[in-house]
Amino acid sequence: MSMWLTLPVIMSVLTAVLVFFARHNHKLAEAVSGTSALFTLLGSVLLLNGVLDHGPQAVAFGQWAAPFGIVFVADFLAAAMVVITAIIGVVSVFYAMADLMQKPSYGVFHSLIHVLLAGVYGAFLTGDIFNLYVWFEVMLIASFGLMVLDANRKQVDGAVKYVMLNFISTLMFLLAIGLLYGATGTLSLADLHSKAADIAPQTKVLLAALFLFGFAVKSALFPLFAWLPASYHTLPSGVVALFAALLTKVGIYALMRVFTLVFPLADSGWQPLMIWVAALTMLTGVLGAASQYNVKKILSFHIISQIGYMVMGLALYTPLALAGAIFYIVHHIIVKANLFLIGGLVERKHQTSELSELGGMYKATPWLAFLFLVPAFSLAGFPPLSGFWGKFLVIKDSLQNEYYMLAGVALFVGLLTIFSMTKIWSEVFWKAKPSKQEGEVPVEKLCNKTRALYYAPIVVLTSMTLVIGFAAEPFFQFAFTAAEQLLEPSAYINAVLGGGA
Repeated sequence: MSMWLTLPVIMSVLTAVLVFFARHNHKLAEAVSGTSALFTLLGSVLLLNGVLDHGPQAVAFGQWAAPFGIVFVADFLAAAMVVITAIIGVVSVFYAMADLMQKPSYGVFHSLIHVLLAGVYGAFLTGDIFNLYVWFEVMLIASFGLMVLDANRKQVDGAVKYVMLNFISTLMFLLAIGLLYGATGTLSLADLHSKAADIAPQTKVLLAALFLFGFAVKSALFPLFAWLPASYHTLPSGVVALFAALLTKVGIYALMRVFTLVFPLADSGWQPLMIWVAALTMLTGVLGAASQYNVKKILSFHIISQIGYMVMGLALYTPLALAGAIFYIVHHIIVKANLFLIGGLVERKHQTSELSELGGMYKATPWLAFLFLVPAFSLAGFPPLSGFWGKFLVIKDSLQNEYYMLAGVALFVGLLTIFSMTKIWSEVFWKAKPSKQEGEVPVEKLCNKTRALYYAPIVVLTSMTLVIGFAAEPFFQFAFTAAEQLLEPSAYINAVLGGGA
């Protein structure tokens, strides 16, 4: 198990180095990048299988046992996030072979993609809070590199906003870590579970507030989300799909881990604020999306609104609500990446993402229209697609616990999501094709390899959405077990500390 726990990070780092040295040989860079992504996916599946069979697993580096050494640990939630990240890594790498091939720095794009994936894997697997900060920084550096590589002025402007706000978040996170270490003498998440309980109440409230602020920026929560819509719509589709799928979810994962294992939300004093934040995040995100007339901008704002459902599950702080949030995270990673990939294919054909300049795609590519409808309806929460079940669980729990206003906001946001998805459908696919634009590249005239590299990732993700929706029971059972492990982390702690401290 120690091999499978460390393989995702090690493979991604080694691949990034190899691809960088092979960056001028595009075929070799593609071969190394694609093979590594597939092998990492296999390793992540074996890791998940081991966790399912034997429970949470941990490995200490350099034979320095926790809480003194660096530890990787995987419970149900961490293992599931590693698997879904590996899937997104595979589809992003192969989609990039079509979408980014014309970029002057094509080989470096592949290298930075694997650096970013290494940061995401490390954040999901690390067992101590300082290394969570380290992996956040790896992600920040790689994502900034992907933003400014072969960038125009608009991309650089968005990248600066992205980095500055995340830099503030990093400072708050690092300050919180220093204060936490001063108060407890440990940085191991498992060890902090017991030692954080002895922190003075006023200090505990302050620490929880600092962590909440730091992770709220990373997750694009209200009112700290401005960096996301300012930067994502400027990026190449092969890059923004990866960002949309993973970056904010690492922030949500960190919130779930810290506010269950270290500062249980119900005892932290911040639960009422989290409920308001969840509602306002959903509402502001969907209103922003409804006001936009650019495919990428609409989808970018919808990342914010859908993050609200995940925070809603955490804020309610029950096994059912947390299970709904975990289910929704997996669904959203798949669906949001897929919608951006489809948007990238539309942009490749029309050389624009502006709705006013798009149209006629249903007649030209009916299969693409169907492939759009599935994730679009899933995002809106149409039964029995995957998005319905996650929303159903958190809304059901909010009604059971008499948070009627929160449930009403969640339902209203679902209606406005339908409006946004319908707007994209009617403008891009249903309305008549506009006059032919200069530089338009008909998708049907792309070479077979390029067309396959565009469509294969979209078909894979659409199929996964259908499978999760129509066979939701095993996924719900898994999510419920993962939620129970978060609320009762004895198995996680025992895997790290071996019953001691």
